[in-house]
Amino acid sequence: MTTPITGATLIAWGFKPGEYFKAAIDRAKQMRAGGANDDAIFSDIQSLVPVTTLMRTNAIDYGVFLDADTEAERANAADVVAHMDALMRVPTIVSGAVMPDACPSGMQEGTIPVGGAVACKDAIHPGFHSADICCSVAMTLFKRGDDPKVVLDAMQAVTHFGPGGRKDMLQLPREFAEAFDNPFLRGLENMALGHFGSQGDGNHFAYVGRLASTGQIALVTHHGSRGFGAQLYKRGMAVAKKHTAITAPKVPSHNAWIKASSADGEAYWSALQWVRRWTKASHFALHDLVAKRIGNAVVDRFWNEHNFVFQKSDGLFYHGKGATPSWAGFSEDDDGRTLIPLNMAEPILIVSHRDRKEALGFAPHGAGRNMGRKAFLRDNTPEIPAGIDARFYCGIPDLSELPAAYKNAASVRAQIEKYRLADVSDVIEPYGCIMAGDWEQQAPWRNKGGKEKR
Repeated sequence: MTTPITGATLIAWGFKPGEYFKAAIDRAKQMRAGGANDDAIFSDIQSLVPVTTLMRTNAIDYGVFLDADTEAERANAADVVAHMDALMRVPTIVSGAVMPDACPSGMQEGTIPVGGAVACKDAIHPGFHSADICCSVAMTLFKRGDDPKVVLDAMQAVTHFGPGGRKDMLQLPREFAEAFDNPFLRGLENMALGHFGSQGDGNHFAYVGRLASTGQIALVTHHGSRGFGAQLYKRGMAVAKKHTAITAPKVPSHNAWIKASSADGEAYWSALQWVRRWTKASHFALHDLVAKRIGNAVVDRFWNEHNFVFQKSDGLFYHGKGATPSWAGFSEDDDGRTLIPLNMAEPILIVSHRDRKEALGFAPHGAGRNMGRKAFLRDNTPEIPAGIDARFYCGIPDLSELPAAYKNAASVRAQIEKYRLADVSDVIEPYGCIMAGDWEQQAPWRNKGGKEKR
């Protein structure tokens, strides 16, 4: 009969009693129930032993590839730098960089900004990729140059924006049945199914335009892993906070990490790869519905994420928060191209990699903002740009997502070229765009009788 694992067991194994004992005993019992032997358990729970991991006294240096010419840009840049200065004291971080689209993404000091990238040693920080795991862009190029309105109409008919999942659920590819054996994804089957092929809200979009070099019609979608990824993030943060509270209690909880080489770290890394595959499939499931609906052959497609974690050959974990990878082989399906959208009235850039070391190999993911949505709307009443077929799935425009709310697109593009972050090889000229719109104005709880208006 196997002897139960208790505090006395850990002491007999050579561990010194402490606050981490409860977590270590729970972890040991969990591993033993899963069939692990005592040697494996001993090795794993060593990662829970408190060590003198403290915040650095001073921030380490990082690259800043962000110009500021106007008062609003200077204020934004100052906020970004203040957050990065605090962030770069986190002990797992080896290097960092700030992209031209950078803007703060939270109020807590040291929150990684949008447009921020950091390389970490033996650590995966869920807060650095955020709840919108694998937010990404995907392009499909059609064979014939038909009327772009036909493509946008088809997309409007098959997509779903706004909160929650689809009522007309799409079939999830069979391969994903294996994903839910992962402890971080277990029980999320219904979420993965219901949110598959949905696009959310905020700055997510479906964009139709023409490839400048050929005139062919291109469809580009922008969304992440939706509720499926958000639940993984929530679970990952819980494990990260528990680990960091024991091993580095001086580190703020939003900067918590999972030790990558631990059993939890390996499981979380595997879960991230499943969510990545799910998100890619979600994009192209919508593209395939459009292609079928319009009867136009697909001749090219590719995609890339900009909220994710990557591992390079140096063994470090490269976290991009709203930062586009710009180095060869960043993923198994990298073909040398990535997409950088700017706003609905501007071309989407098709770029090739530059791998600038000082920028950690990243480029911006878009135009970014100089101020938050609410602050922008207090002083501005933007208009839908002329000549753009702009549609809002929920019926009411979200004024905080119109082009004027974003940084100057030409300036961001110039900074990409100035700092050699990527090479523009082609562009997709805009025809029209679908966004969620201000769905909260039509939310049932805002309407008398609880009925949604259309």
